[in-house]
Amino acid sequence: MNPTLYSRFRERLRGFASACRVTAARATGARIGAGCRLGPGCDVACGPAPTRRGEILLGARTHLDRGVILHPYGGRIETGIDVYLGPGTVVYGHGGVVIGKDTLVSMHCRILASEHTLPPPGTIIRSQADVPKPTRIGADVWLGAGVTVLGGVTIGDGCVVGAGAVVTKDLPPYSIALGVPATVRGRRA
Repeated sequence: MNPTLYSRFRERLRGFASACRVTAARATGARIGAGCRLGPGCDVACGPAPTRRGEILLGARTHLDRGVILHPYGGRIETGIDVYLGPGTVVYGHGGVVIGKDTLVSMHCRILASEHTLPPPGTIIRSQADVPKPTRIGADVWLGAGVTVLGGVTIGDGCVVGAGAVVTKDLPPYSIALGVPATVRGRRA
């Protein structure tokens, strides 16, 4: 088989498989914009009704790479247009997660929108309800590989967060943040 013909065939097959995954995600109640792509192994589900059902809204041309997990757990996960979530990214939307347009989330990132309460000794932590904490990631943001964004954080438009950082506090627009916990080290010029 001609290599060019084979490449075209393979790309069409990937497109068909992605369309099947989009249809399956829509069947769970997710609202998915035009031109979105879902890679193999993605877990995009609004959750069981009625106790943990949430909302998922993916803006047009959002691309979820291989193995992305989106679980709203009664909250809401929303992306703008042209958002990319890299392989193995996990988003838990208990308190609501908004990711702005044109944002790049690299591989193995974690975005949370809640935290556990700290009960007194003798009370099982796991038995306590989550505390919802809305998380907002602005437009044109780049999260490097393995970044963790904790619940209740706002990352301003145009920010760059270095690989492996843990974002525990708000980041102003166009800042460059690194480290654990992430601290602002500069600004995009």
